[in-house]
This record gives sequence, structure tokens and C-alpha cells, in this order.
Amino acid sequence: MKNKTLTYTRSNGYQKLAPAELKKLEALASLYRSFLGKAKTERLAHDAALKALKEAGFQDLDALVRGKAALKPGDKVYRSSSGKTLLAAVIGRRPLEDGLHIVGSHMDSPRLDVKPNPLYESGEMALLDTHYYGGIKKYQWVAMPLALHGVFIKKDGRKVSVSIGEDANDPVFCITDLLPHLGQDQMRKTMADGIEGENLDVLAGSIPSKSAKAKEKIKQRMLEILHERYGVTEEDFLSAELEFVPAGAPREGGLDRSLIIGYGQDDRACAFTALQALLDVAQTPDYTACVLLVDKEEIGSYGATGMESRFFENSIAEMLGLCRAAYSELTLKRALSRSWMLSADVNSAFDPLYPAVSEKKNAALLNHGTCLTKYTGSRGKSGGSDAGAEFLAEIRRIFAANHVTWQAGELGKVDQGGGGTIAWLMARYGMEVVDCGAPLLSMHAPWEVSGKFDVYMTYKGYLAFLKDKRRKP
Repeated sequence: MKNKTLTYTRSNGYQKLAPAELKKLEALASLYRSFLGKAKTERLAHDAALKALKEAGFQDLDALVRGKAALKPGDKVYRSSSGKTLLAAVIGRRPLEDGLHIVGSHMDSPRLDVKPNPLYESGEMALLDTHYYGGIKKYQWVAMPLALHGVFIKKDGRKVSVSIGEDANDPVFCITDLLPHLGQDQMRKTMADGIEGENLDVLAGSIPSKSAKAKEKIKQRMLEILHERYGVTEEDFLSAELEFVPAGAPREGGLDRSLIIGYGQDDRACAFTALQALLDVAQTPDYTACVLLVDKEEIGSYGATGMESRFFENSIAEMLGLCRAAYSELTLKRALSRSWMLSADVNSAFDPLYPAVSEKKNAALLNHGTCLTKYTGSRGKSGGSDAGAEFLAEIRRIFAANHVTWQAGELGKVDQGGGGTIAWLMARYGMEVVDCGAPLLSMHAPWEVSGKFDVYMTYKGYLAFLKDKRRKP
């Protein structure tokens, strides 16, 4: 007992990081920043992930179903839904009925969605009306450069992609704010009320059209520009999905470059590391390794592309149908209930500027490793998912065997706040689930902060989990 360590302590991961490991960390961080810069929306994240999967030899599951192909161990497949949700898997040696190892993340992030009838003219300016998406602090989105991404779908079904504000030569957009000299009344309001949701309208332009017939000449000029560039009319806004997000590429942060500052890290920090882990499963795994990248988590996981849909369940059914001749509802239920899952979502890192909202010894610390969140929810864990101790012990075993640095964390003090992930939606199948992801500072702000070490250990933990062989029956 003399040499047994009885106490548990956490330490900054950089203190014991070997030079070879640091090199791997920096290489992954570089790839991650590149992904963040490309994946500004759920559609763009989906497309970037799909491109990587195809380049790695993953095959379209729906095409295999149509061709009545058979799946065998080592095969790599993917399935997409509406260009926003994606499942990818490497078929394992064991039957799917024995369960899968799943890492599931979401690709949507808080943003400003353009309304169906958005364009109007007022005060000799053209503006675009928006509806914010997800939990934001509205005052954070004013007086900063914004980029516009999305698609117009024309009546004939043609898709027109839009991206304005990311290239150095592109114009950017903004939402105006009051100067302090005229803002006394505004500043007497609470932070929640200082900027109203209906006032998050984006400044689009100010030059009038030369058309003699147009009554609203500045609005007309905006429509002319859109038609010249994209071939769309005002009516095409009715079947468009356009999103304003912060303009600009993610950057390294801090004098020591230990941080990453960028938009959309909730939850693309986990989406990227999950995808990269699956791509790096070099040998046929024992259990089928599966990564699920979904949409709509920030607004409750509803809709055909959210986790509330049957997309995941239907995809596993299709895989089962190609893996065995005697498919049944029972084998599907067995496959789902015997699966293990890491619900890949970020947690809040302890912020020394706001210590009162956290209970430090149970809060995630920046660059102390990936964060396991045993339970979510609010107040008395209401609405949350609470992982069993036995499953947590299995994850500890996997992480220890693969030298994954991790920590436990809650989302704020008891009764302070709380939140949820897709974990509870997967737990409905009876599978073992626990939340695991990188901690962030300034979560849900236009620019979020992650630690490179945490992102790297999140990737390393996901990879170890997907490859794990030894499970208790």
C-alpha cells in the first residue's frame, strides 16, 4: 500500500507531453483549424466530412443497397440525409447484432438564419431580416463582420450555393449598434433585452438602382446584384436556406499558441475529432466502428435531420440487411441495445473571470484533457442522461490503456444552469452512453475558445474507443 497513490489530481497536459506527441498534437490542430474554416454551417460541415470519407474509400450505403451488395468485415460505408446529417462506419469482425461502438456529434451551431421574406429598404439602406438559431447572447452579434452562407433552391430544383464574406476580397455584412452617446436608454436595459431579436437585421447595401420604375431603389439594386451573381429573384428567398455567421478564419490563440479561437467549435470540435478518428481506424475493428454527425441539436434535435428522426435506426437496419440474410426487427433491437456510445459534445471550461457559476473541482479545466460528463440536465438532473458507473469504468479502462488524458466535468454549479446533448435520445435504445468532448470557453459566442491539448485528447479518446476489443459481456 506504500506505493499506492490514494489521491486524485489533475494537471495541465502540456507538463508531461513528449516532443513526439506534441508534434502529433500540432498536426491535428492544424487540420482542425482548416476544417473549422471550411465548415461554417451544417451543410458545409457535412460536405467537408463527406469529401474526406469518399477520399478514404467509404462507399455510399444506399448505392450498395440498390445493388444488393453484401457487407463484410473491413468494408467502409456512409449514408447521408438531406446534405446535413451523415453516418459512417467501418464494419467490424463481430456481427452487428453484438453491438457497435458509436461516436455521435452534431454539426449545427448557433447563428442567424435569413427569414423567408427578408429583404427590405429603410432609411436609405437595404437590410436582411433574420431569425436567430440556437441559444445566443444577442448583443454579441452586433457591430462585427458577418459572412453569408447557404443555398437557394429554385422552383425547377436547381441548387445555387452562396458564400460571401470569407475571401479576403469579399465584402462582409454587419448589424449596426447605437453609439454610447445615444445609447443611455439602451444601456439601462438588461443584457438580455438590450438587443431585441427582431432588431438583428443585417445591413446589406446602400447604393440605389438606376431603374426609373423601381420605388425602393436600394432594395432593387440588391436584387439586381443577386440576379447578376446567382440568377435568383426575390421569390427564390422562399425556398432558400441562408445563414449569417462570423466572418473570418479560426486562429491560434495566446502567446504560446496553445489555444484555438474560432466560430462553431460547439460542436465541430467533436465532429472533426470523431470523423478523424474513424478515418484513422487502420485495421478492421472488433466491433463495427460508427460515427454519427447530426443536425438540429441546438434547437432540440427535431426534424428529419435531427437525432429525433429515424435516420440512425434506419441506417443500421440497412447495414444489417446487407450483413446477414435473416434480418429481423429483433436483430436490429439487439444491435442497438448492445451498442456503446460516446455522445461527442463539448462542455464548459472553468473561466477565472466568472468563477461564481462553476464549482471548480467538478468543472473542466482548459488543456487538462477531454471531458467526460457523467450526467447532463438541469437542477436535479432534469432532462438529462446519466451514465452508469459500470460503463464509466469501461471508458476509464480504454482511456488508461491508450494513454488518453481525461477529466470529469459538470456544466456549472447545481441549480446554476445545465444543458443537454443527444445522449438521452440514444439511451432510449438501451445502449450505454456517456458524454465526452473538449471543454470550451465562451461557448455559443461568435468566437469560442478551445485548448489544443483537449482537442487532441478528444481525438485520441474517440480513436481508442472505436478500436477497443475487450468488452464485458
